[in-house]
Amino acid sequence: MRIFEMIMRCKHLDIQIFLSLRQLLMFLIFCFCSSSLLGQAQTKEDVVNVLVGMGFENVGCAEDDEERVYVLQNSAFRANGVGIAKAVDVIQESGLPTYKPCRIVVLDNNIPQLSLCYKPIVGDSVPKATREDWIISYELGKSWNKVRKEIKTKNSSLFKVDVLVYPGLSLKNLIITQIYQVLFRLSPAVEVSLWKGMKLTAQLRIPVYNDGYGSLNDKVSPGFLTVSQSFRLPYNVFGRVTVGGFNFDRYGIDVDLRHPFEDERFSVMARIGYTGVGYWDGFKYSFDSSKVWTWTLGASFYWPEYNTQFNLKAEQYIRGDRGVKFEMIRHFRYCSIGFYAQKGKDAKSNGGFTFQVLLPPYKYKRKGYIPRISTSPNMGLLYNAGNEQNYYLDYKAEASDNIMDQNSFNPYYIKSEMLNY
Repeated sequence: MRIFEMIMRCKHLDIQIFLSLRQLLMFLIFCFCSSSLLGQAQTKEDVVNVLVGMGFENVGCAEDDEERVYVLQNSAFRANGVGIAKAVDVIQESGLPTYKPCRIVVLDNNIPQLSLCYKPIVGDSVPKATREDWIISYELGKSWNKVRKEIKTKNSSLFKVDVLVYPGLSLKNLIITQIYQVLFRLSPAVEVSLWKGMKLTAQLRIPVYNDGYGSLNDKVSPGFLTVSQSFRLPYNVFGRVTVGGFNFDRYGIDVDLRHPFEDERFSVMARIGYTGVGYWDGFKYSFDSSKVWTWTLGASFYWPEYNTQFNLKAEQYIRGDRGVKFEMIRHFRYCSIGFYAQKGKDAKSNGGFTFQVLLPPYKYKRKGYIPRISTSPNMGLLYNAGNEQNYYLDYKAEASDNIMDQNSFNPYYIKSEMLNY
């Protein structure tokens, strides 16, 4: 009888131990789930702080019932595709909502350029996103107009100064007894944005080597002195207005517009300028009050498989001559290479090539409002095969204008960089 009682007590003890273990396990599962939910609630803020720590600017997040929206501006990586890919990795690792889409709106000088959208598969309790899953487009989504006023950004880019040193190399071959005449300059520029879309540029040209480019180019003198305002209009119309002193001894106003179609491989462009002659003799400025109109109307097609851009333009140049220009440009991560051909009404056919190379450092961060000193994002060279001196003359409105910068927010190019980096 005693033996039977002892057996029953042991069984009862086993049952109690089993129940205790089960209760402990349930308690641990509850704690884990609670902490996970708490972490989920803190994820958005944590992700924003991580992106700020990486050097991204104008970073924020908000959401409505439709989707979660992050905004950011790549100010940490020279290659824009690489920077966006880094941000995507952080967000898809710990910043995705569970049951609704997530969108990343990418800014340039506080102006939205494009967005990346991830839509979770219905039925998945935990989203497992990869770079391939993000849809990249100029469209900003239906939630953007609702949430953009609610987004409180961190690490603002306003009032932060960049000092960028632009290297400039010019070559010409006009003398039979000399292969090339050469001009090499270093041109540091102060660039700062004081409000949304605005950029102030003040540049100084410092001659390093001059062989055949005249005495004016032996003197230190101002370069680009411009104020520009970028904007985005409804229906995906991007624009910029620039006033000030340009290159090629021009001053005045320049307006640039671009519109991608629903099939974003195709786009149209327009540009108009009203400029006069103005040049620096050291720090003494001389100008002519008479001005001329220049303009460009064109269309573009982008071949995503090869990251190749085709442009066809009708143009009026500085001296009033008109012509047609065809361009083919292949874009890589660290360079862009292009070929062009021109035919004017009263001028010989002309052509050549141009290339632009990304300059190191490829990753750089600011330290608060201390001016950031670096090389310019890239440098390039244009080769004029026809040595044309009197026709097809044009100017650049900003120091940063080039074929690589113009393609840096192309959705197909960004997607390619995300998949190949």
